[in-house]
Amino acid sequence: MTVGIGGWGSRRKPMALVRALLRTAVTDLTVVSCGGPDVGLLAAAGRVRRLVAPFVTLDSVPLEPHFAAARQRGAFAFTELDESMFLWGLTAGAQRLPFLPVRAGLGSDVMTVNPELRTVRSPYGDGEELVAAPALRLDAALVHLNRADARGNAQYLGPDPYFDDLFCEAADTAFVSCERILPTAELLREQGPQTLLVSRSFVTGVVEAPGGAHFTSCAPDYGRDEEFQRAYVTAARGGAQWRTFHDRFLAGDESAYRAAVAGLGTRRSEG
Repeated sequence: MTVGIGGWGSRRKPMALVRALLRTAVTDLTVVSCGGPDVGLLAAAGRVRRLVAPFVTLDSVPLEPHFAAARQRGAFAFTELDESMFLWGLTAGAQRLPFLPVRAGLGSDVMTVNPELRTVRSPYGDGEELVAAPALRLDAALVHLNRADARGNAQYLGPDPYFDDLFCEAADTAFVSCERILPTAELLREQGPQTLLVSRSFVTGVVEAPGGAHFTSCAPDYGRDEEFQRAYVTAARGGAQWRTFHDRFLAGDESAYRAAVAGLGTRRSEG
């Protein structure tokens, strides 16, 4: 199964949905993501067969520790794309095109480490050579937004939409978690219509999950829980420490996770 995960690094990741995925037996995943702790948790659990990503970071921690460890032991295949290739690959997937031409990557090692990438030449007078960014088609997409209605129209209130709309449009099935479900008429009370990022036409299911992006940020509702993220990174460095962290925060359901986080006493920074 190919699953696309929205958000960006350690920002507005659908962590409640990722934790729900970890509670299933689903494995052998191809993960498409602007990676953060979503990739890290799936890698730590051995669920990833292949990763397609432009980066995997925790933002304030440059390299996601579980991703780094998994790559060092060769745990899964990695297709590393330029961010522009990633964007246009998702766009091609959303539009059901086989590829879209981009300039990004030409003359760089992206072409060397991904020998399957091909170039095309413009059929017009310029004859320019371009990279054919392959479509990123998904079996399923997981995204987290600030607000949504019960039908799946979803709204972001932060500074960046990321690629969440494209993830949903490029997928056969898409699931949205959100901080609050509102009546449709109330979605525009906080922001204008341009913030209605995801259309219900591309959504299979929606669930209200307050704090569903924790420990990543979900501006302006809350910022990244840096203290929790530091605890996550520290635990990721050692086997016994990680088992303790896992048993405390990841062994139960979402209610147990929230209770364990509350018990840790960390505070979300301001969004």
